Amino acid sequence: MAVTLADVAARAGVSPATVSRVLSGSYPVTEGTRGRVLRAVAELEYVVDGPASALAGAGSDLVGILVNDLADPFFGVLAAAVQGELGGAAGLGGEKLAVVCGTGGSPQRELDYLTHLQRQRAAAVVLTGGAPEDSGHARALAARVARLAEAGTRVVLCGRPPQDPEVAAAVPPAAGRARAAVPPVTLAFDNRGGARRLTAHLLALGHRRIGCVAGPAGRTTTAERLAGHRDALAAHGIVDVPARTVPGAYDRSSGYDAALELLRRQPDLTAVVAANDTAALGVCAALRDRGLRIPEDVSVAGFDDLPFSVDAAPALTTVRLPLREAGARAGRLALGRAVAPPGGVATLSAELLVRESTGPVRPGAATAGGGGGAVSGRVGSGRSGG
Repeated sequence: MAVTLADVAARAGVSPATVSRVLSGSYPVTEGTRGRVLRAVAELEYVVDGPASALAGAGSDLVGILVNDLADPFFGVLAAAVQGELGGAAGLGGEKLAVVCGTGGSPQRELDYLTHLQRQRAAAVVLTGGAPEDSGHARALAARVARLAEAGTRVVLCGRPPQDPEVAAAVPPAAGRARAAVPPVTLAFDNRGGARRLTAHLLALGHRRIGCVAGPAGRTTTAERLAGHRDALAAHGIVDVPARTVPGAYDRSSGYDAALELLRRQPDLTAVVAANDTAALGVCAALRDRGLRIPEDVSVAGFDDLPFSVDAAPALTTVRLPLREAGARAGRLALGRAVAPPGGVATLSAELLVRESTGPVRPGAATAGGGGGAVSGRVGSGRSGG
């Protein structure tokens, strides 16, 4: 049986009228009372009726798109591609309204947005980018996704790993509802394979002292790309030296700082792989400030093939992820306009793009302070990553 307003009131120890006041926000209540009511709502997974159902209804036109950072070109490309598929067409369900939600990388905010979208009875939800490597969050996310699916909301994971089947199976169905027949569809990126090919490219050029500007710790995208880098080193019999890896955010300033730290630790580096293209631009700027040339002294490579990467000078060697294609496919899947892949999971390939920022290793390269004008990207600071 569905949870009612009276159930929430009983759990919170208040009257149903007080619950209505808290949820509508139209009457003042004490902070203590408000906190008890909101805790009861969360614990019982109560979905608000009334204004929300009148707005959204059973045939909601809302499609939620969750991204880590609204200013990040990685997520901007994905979200724009999803939204581009939401236009109406005769017989296909009509126009849908995209609601882009920026989580700021906060796991709790991601969960909160999913709850809000459930209350608005969203037609579909697309979660983009990597996920936190946290078992507690994985369980909480599986529960939110299950509730959305049980309510008829299509859920698509785009650019993140599929849910752990055991974690998803452990989520009990909501009271009075059968388990959802349609599990979330996953469009994952081959981050590990792409990173392996990128490092293998540098090794084929003769580089052996390769620094790695990794992404933020505790994210699946970071773990996958770092694993691919290490796979390539191991395949060539090269020991992974911990001092040659520096973590950081997916932005230009982190790439800059990490490159300086790598040069401090290992001044004889001949190449650097960055977590993404934006961080790679920061690496280029740091090398320029140290008087090093790219690729004559140090080769630099990025990841993602963001729009500006080809316009860097020299153009960045990188790994292309099919961001536009993935976003468009996710949009079609969210609206039921495309057939789900076998098993509900598709892994999208990552393509190595060799450009001018990488070259053969040279004897005596990467001596800090030597060389002439180096290279920097033609864009300012920015953020990007999965």
